[in-house]
Formats: sequence, C-alpha cells, structure tokens
Amino acid sequence: MSKPNRLINETSPYLLQHSNNPVDWYPWCDEAFQKAADEDKPIFLSIGYSTCHWCHVMEKESFEDEEVAALMNNVFVSIKVDREERPDIDHIYMMVCQMMTGSGGWPLSIIMTPDRKPFFAGTYFPKENRYGRIGFKELIRSIDNAWKTKRNDIIESADDITNYLKQIYKKDSDANITEEIVDKAFYHFAKRFDDKFGGFGSSPKFPSPHNLMFLLRHWKKTGNPLALEMVTKTLTNMRMGGIYDHVGFGFHRYSTDKEWLVPHFEKMLYDQAMLIIIYSEAYTATGNSEFKKTAEEIIEYLLRDMHADNGGFYSAEDADSEGEEGKFYVWTNSELIDILGTEDADFASRLFNATETGNFLEESTRKNNGTNILHLKKSRNDLSEETGLSAEELDKKIELIRIKLYDYRKKRIPPFKDDKILLDWNALMIAALSIAGRSFNNKKYLSIAAGCYAFINKFLTASNGALLHMYRDNRASVSAKLDDYAFFIWGLIELYQSNFDTKYILHAVELCNSAIDKFWDNESGGFYFSTDDDLSLLVRTKEIYDGAIPSGNSVMFSNLLRLSRITADNIFEEYSGKLLNTFSESISGAPSGSTFLISYLDFYWGNSYEIIISSDQLNKAVDDILSKLNKNFIPNKIIVAKYDPLSPPFNYLKNYSSKSGTPLIYVCKNFTCELPIKNLEGHESLFSSL
Repeated sequence: MSKPNRLINETSPYLLQHSNNPVDWYPWCDEAFQKAADEDKPIFLSIGYSTCHWCHVMEKESFEDEEVAALMNNVFVSIKVDREERPDIDHIYMMVCQMMTGSGGWPLSIIMTPDRKPFFAGTYFPKENRYGRIGFKELIRSIDNAWKTKRNDIIESADDITNYLKQIYKKDSDANITEEIVDKAFYHFAKRFDDKFGGFGSSPKFPSPHNLMFLLRHWKKTGNPLALEMVTKTLTNMRMGGIYDHVGFGFHRYSTDKEWLVPHFEKMLYDQAMLIIIYSEAYTATGNSEFKKTAEEIIEYLLRDMHADNGGFYSAEDADSEGEEGKFYVWTNSELIDILGTEDADFASRLFNATETGNFLEESTRKNNGTNILHLKKSRNDLSEETGLSAEELDKKIELIRIKLYDYRKKRIPPFKDDKILLDWNALMIAALSIAGRSFNNKKYLSIAAGCYAFINKFLTASNGALLHMYRDNRASVSAKLDDYAFFIWGLIELYQSNFDTKYILHAVELCNSAIDKFWDNESGGFYFSTDDDLSLLVRTKEIYDGAIPSGNSVMFSNLLRLSRITADNIFEEYSGKLLNTFSESISGAPSGSTFLISYLDFYWGNSYEIIISSDQLNKAVDDILSKLNKNFIPNKIIVAKYDPLSPPFNYLKNYSSKSGTPLIYVCKNFTCELPIKNLEGHESLFSSL
C-alpha cells in the first residue's frame, strides 16, 4: 500500500477512499493552486462521490495504478473533490462538462489552468483506449504535449469558457409565464409516458418524484385522468420492480431498463425522502393503501439502516459489495431453497419471478449469470386470487419469507455506507417525515422529524445562527449553500404544518431572511448557489433546473409563497415574483425542467386556501379538524394555528378569536375570506376545487 497522501486528513468518506492512492492528491485548497502555478502545471480535478460505481472503477484502473499515478504526478497537480461535500464546485465544473461535451456525470474529470479556468472536460476514462474512449494514459500524454506546445491556444480557450460562464447568470429576457407553461410541461410528459411500465422515455429511468408531484397537482387542478394515470402507474410499477428492494426496503438509484427491473443499486437518502413525499401524497389523493405501505417501508429502512443515534440521517449506500455491483441484493434459486425450503422457495420464486438461469445480466457478457433481482409482476389482489389466500394470509406469508431472506442477507458483506450527514438531504427528510406523519396521522414520524431538526440545530448551526453543510466524526464543516437553506426552510414549513409548534415557523422566517441576505442576486434577481465570500470559486452559479432533486431556486419560490401567506408579509411574495421573472425565459423554454416551481404557479396566481384555526389550546377538537383536512389532497393550502391568545406567532392573528373554547375555522380562498365555521361537517365543498 502506498504512503497516505494529503487526503488522509479529510473527513469526507470519498476523499478518504483515495487517501492511499499513489496519486499525490490534494483536497481543494490554495496550496494546490499555488503549487500548480509555481511548477507551471495544469490541474487535474476529479469530482465524484463515495457510492459512485464508475468512480470506483476509475480508481481501481487508474488511480491505484503505479504507472498511471507516476504520469499524473509528473504532468498534473491533482485535486480530488467530493461532490456531496462541495456541491458548489461540482455545479461549476459539471456545467463546463455539459457545455463542452453535451453530457455529464461522475466521475467528473476536468483539466484546468492554475487559476481554475477549465480547458478540457470529460467523465470516466478507462486506463487504456477502449469503449470508443481515449485511454487515461494517452489523455495525460496528449494534455502534457498540448500544455507545452499549444499554451496560447489553451489559455485562449480557457478564457473563453470562463467568460461564457460569467455571462450566463445575467438576467434572462422577460417571458410571459401563463397557463400555457403548465400545459406545455404536462404534454411533454404525456408524450414521453410509457403506458405499459410507467415512467417516461425508455432507459435509463429515474424516479424523479418532483415530476410526479407536478402531475398529481395538475390532475387535482384539471381533473385530467391521464395526469393521475401517469402518477399511479409509475408509482405502482416502480414499487413492483427490481428498483425497489423487496427484502430490505428502500429504492435504488435508477433503473437501467424500461421495465424498472435492473437498477443501479446504490441507495441515496435524497431519493428516499422525495419518494416518501410522492407516495404519501398519492395515498391522500387516491386512498391506495399500497402507496401508504410503500412510504412506511421506506421509512422503516431509513430508521433501521440510515438513522444515526444523534438524530441525523446518513447519506448513501454503495451499489457495490465485494467488488461487484448488486452482489448484496441478488439471489440464486439454490439459495432460496437452502433458506426457505423447497415449498416456500417455490412460492418465493413464483412471487418474485426468480429462475434457475437468473434475470440479472453479467455486465461484461450481457448474459444471465444465474442470479435474480427479486421483483413482482402481479398485484396483491391478483396474487391473492391466484393462490387462493386471503389478502391477510398472503401478506403474512410474504412477510415471513421476507424476514427469512433479510436475516440471511444480513450475513453477507454489506455495501459501503457513506455516513456523512448533509444538511440539505436531512432537511428533505424533515419535510418527508412531516408530510408522511400528517398524511398517515403518525405522531412517531413527526417526533423523528423533530429529532432531525434538533440535530441540525445542535451540530450544523454555528453560534451566529449560520448553517453548515456537512457533519462527520463529530465535526461540522463547509459553509451552507442555497440548497441547505432552501430545503431546511421547506422542512420547517412542513413540520409546522404538521404539529404547529411556533418555533419552527419562526425559524423558517429567520432562515428565509438569511437566505435572501446571503444568496440573492441584487442585480439580476434569483438566488446564487453559494455566497460571495468563497474566493476560490471561478463563478457563482445560479440553478433553476430540477435534476435528481428540485433546484434551490424552485424550492425557494415555494418557500417564499407559503411564508408570505402564513406570515401575511408581502415582502416574501415580492421576492417570489422577482425570482419568477428572473428565470422566466429558462422556464418558458423548458418547463418540464422546472416542474417543482411550476407546481406552485397556481398558488402564486392566487388559487390557494389559507386556513386559520383559532383555539385557546391545541386540543382534541383541533386534532380532529386537522385530521379531516389532512385526509384530503389539498396541495394549495396553508394552515395557521392560533392557540396562544397572548402571544400569537404573527400580529395579524390577534384579530382571530374563538368562543367558549370551541375552535373556529377561518377559510380564505383567492384572497377572499369566508365567515368562520365551527367544524368541517357540511363544508366539504369549500375544498372541492383545489
């Protein structure tokens, strides 16, 4: 093993994975850039994350190889960055890669000048020429030759790229945001919808829950049955497919095929959180118990495997174990027989569609290798009818089999767990648990969400109230970015909407003001991803596109709108209008890329409910009212509870009162308020149109 390099002193699991490479890695630091300038060398920047399969492959092939490392050390100053620890750096150089190559992904490989200006970009490179890709060894030699013989061309190219990056964050030209934008986004998904397997397009297929959230709201608004079908078929087929872990629960990252059968096996915390939200919402919209069960199972997985004793949630689990992707999760028929016995193994094989030849393709040969990815092809009702078992008997039998398989699987070598705790992803979990808690009337989930909030307050909040991005090994590090603030505000709003503890909404207001102060672009509008105090960044990026999770600007749009209604402070709504105007051209050009923001346009236009419950205390009568409200899918509502007459959270609530201890419900719609009512019986029509 090589002598440890400079990464040995880092806390990021991804950087520590590379700390014994023979490559003379530096973390992102001034020392590395100064060394490159002093030695007149280009910088090789490698960005990835700890559970990235192809990052592991490139490390094994090249970064652990003495010959390749010697070449790198001779030609480059090499910097390794964890994209999850430093998403601000990743944002900049991923945009460069997409701009230069038309695509992106990880590992991200950037070659740049000592002053951080990129001139070459790519992703994975094999050690030798293959897959139609230049080999990494040949690439290094080519870059070395160009650096020495074509320096002026390189500098000119790097300057052009940098100047372009600095220009693209200027304000868009104004575009008119109308209902057409919403319809255009809907028709985009309708055109790409796979009506057999659900999802959109062919392969790979990503869950992208925020797109389904948009479609569910579009159905609620328009009554279009296709919008609902796209949601329910996709959620049903994902839950039945191999992308779902039928033994240990939780969803894998994405499906490599159109049938949701063969996943990329890593599990990410943010995927689980967003999927909890959409399955919970779909349950309240449809009453489908399988959606509720799925959300509950995801939460069970997270609490069992990803929940730290301090209240935070870990980041991810790897796709690989023992050097093979998916090995931990797949099964042979002989294993099923050994574990379950012949009769139950036969039942399990029919249930989970396992065969002697297997259904998991060997990557190198693309042939079945005798292992099976467990998945369902029939619904619970169909299985009950086919087996002659009642639904209760069937569930009991399946659960007994699942537990036996789970207990056996625990003896295998598990995938690597990335145990760093990230503020933005944990904030998503607060939102998810809060939504599930009120959707299912489950106080335990709300308690866990409150515990996660307490963790962030204790470990990821500086003494001056500023947030920090990452926690690991009893150390918090990296200043918080826009996503940390945006998702935390979202989580606090959802937690307040679920338990009405005033401290959460007051903290949300405080953080929203901080986000405006730290990230708002006073010249062109919108929120930057990072603050202006990190001089090591080439540019400050500004995102509106929703990727695997919604963008910080999309989430801030919804936060500003909801806080404006809750607080009756118009300044928040003014900022939401400015944000919408800033990105109007981008949204108009590709509305399906900003579905989270578009989901709140109806709210922005005033088609919303503000429900104020005034009572002298949060008692059973109030709980009953909230329970009835939460059983319905009413996405465009906010609820404010006034239960302390002496100290309401906002001054305007002083005008709302209750009589004789009986809660009164004030309902406002489209900027118009109804007379107060004492209960919801007979007033269901108030909520029928949204």
